[in-house]
Amino acid sequence: MVGDPTPGPGTVPDPGGGQMPPGVIGERVLLILKWVAAGATACCVGGVLYIAGKMAIAHRRGDEIELASLGRVLFACLLISSATAIVTALI
Repeated sequence: MVGDPTPGPGTVPDPGGGQMPPGVIGERVLLILKWVAAGATACCVGGVLYIAGKMAIAHRRGDEIELASLGRVLFACLLISSATAIVTALI
């Protein structure tokens, strides 16, 4: 039946567009997510600065510079910056 709100066995329920929980709970969840996003962004900036410093020291010493670590940090930055779009696409 079309428009049946209870899905039958073997069907995937449609979660809809979603809504924030009402009242203080929704505000607190949003505040926590904002703090996590700010912390993750700070970690990305710190990671890039750490790898850049490590590469500068290695270059000065004449050691081999490892670009793979910079690639991993930049990939993590890409994932963090696009987290909302990825989750939206999966839902």
